[in-house]
Amino acid sequence: MPSATALQFEQRRAFGQRVRHLRTDQGVSQEDLAHRAGLDRSYVGQVERGERNVTLDNIYRLADALGVGAGSLL
Repeated sequence: MPSATALQFEQRRAFGQRVRHLRTDQGVSQEDLAHRAGLDRSYVGQVERGERNVTLDNIYRLADALGVGAGSLL
């Protein structure tokens, strides 16, 4: 599988920064967010660092766990 392009990495990083911003504004730990979303804590960390290409299903899980609409993460 080919590696991500610079643009794809930037898009993933921007998404992750948005997740981190919302999470920290709410005073929620990565572990708590992961628990709420039914995801692994290390996965949430990878998302926040832009290391993961997040599936649509997981975008909705994260958004729901943060109490926001999925569109607000993009």
